[in-house]
Amino acid sequence: MVQKALFLKQKQRNFFQLLLGISLVVFVMTACEKGSGKSDSAENNQEENKAGEILIGVAGPMTGDQSKIGGDLERGVRIAVEEWNARGGILGKKVRLEVGDDQHDPKQAVSVANKMVNLGIVGMVGHYNSSSSIPASSVYHDAGIPMITPASTNPRLTEQGFKNVFRVVGRDDQQGSVAAHFIFEQLKATRVAILHDKTTYGQGLADELRKSLAEYQSQGMEVISFDGLTQGDKDFRGILTSLKEKNIDLYFFGGSFPEGGLLAKQAKEVGLNVPMMSGDGVIDPKFIEIAGAAAEGTYLTFAADTEKSPHAAHFLKKYRSKYGNELAPYAIYAYDAANILLKSVSDTRGTESQKMIEMIRSIKYDGALGHVEFDEKGDVTQSPYIVWITKNSQFEAFWTPSQ
Repeated sequence: MVQKALFLKQKQRNFFQLLLGISLVVFVMTACEKGSGKSDSAENNQEENKAGEILIGVAGPMTGDQSKIGGDLERGVRIAVEEWNARGGILGKKVRLEVGDDQHDPKQAVSVANKMVNLGIVGMVGHYNSSSSIPASSVYHDAGIPMITPASTNPRLTEQGFKNVFRVVGRDDQQGSVAAHFIFEQLKATRVAILHDKTTYGQGLADELRKSLAEYQSQGMEVISFDGLTQGDKDFRGILTSLKEKNIDLYFFGGSFPEGGLLAKQAKEVGLNVPMMSGDGVIDPKFIEIAGAAAEGTYLTFAADTEKSPHAAHFLKKYRSKYGNELAPYAIYAYDAANILLKSVSDTRGTESQKMIEMIRSIKYDGALGHVEFDEKGDVTQSPYIVWITKNSQFEAFWTPSQ
């Protein structure tokens, strides 16, 4: 009896050990699948899309105070998609566009990116804000999906070493350098105040300007103050009044048009009658709408005037016939980004991500922006910034560094 009891006990122990071993194998297999960087659902969705359509995404602030810009991006991409479909699609399949609203919020941008991956997009045009593009890029990188931003300029985006990430615009270190040169060499300003909206883009651009202005310090340049304000606030009279008391020659704002318009307007209200300068986040008709007459004379850094480029004529004509004449600065960038993405599908004859990424990295593309090539980081090899001015309620090209 004792031997039989011991035998049964040993058999029971072996059974439990077998169960434990099976559980460990299942756990390890599950962990490996989760760590692979691409979910089963994303792969399955991509397989389904391969069967009937090619799905790409566009993401930006589609609602809220920056929704004008988000809409511009969507419309630019939509024109590209419609043109490809009018030519019969790609590889006999129609292209479909999925739109994501990140509300220029980093957490929402990550949520949108995960949703896009799970839907099975083959590529992303977006995001708009650097504070959205940088965290979202990690999601696309893990999924192995190409991402081309039409607008994000913070250098950190392409300094991450992600081979799938590209941009068709310049960088803030380039933009800040041009702004500093203009301020010191052209305006002869030596007492500069810098404001920013504490975002990745706004504070990043402000930091780059401060670095570039430091090069002129031995020649009398002084950055009198460097202050942050809160995006979404409506009253900046307090900080503007303090700048008035500091006897500055110019104030620079790193941020977007909602706050930029209010700053310009309220500066005049408190008697701060010195030039305002800002970057490419402010050059939008909404800035003039918000600032009113106070927008006059504001300097802005942005790319060269596409109105004077023969490469842009086709797109601008089509955009205006479809959506009207209101200035949409980033629509053309979104259009070219979408075309580069879709050309990579066409030229590689499929939606295999790695092949698409390699093709984009080596592309020599002639589009609405002119000639586009990418360097090893995913930045465009040419991104000449110029300075614009607000004049008669319009934006006019004012100065280029070569002049």
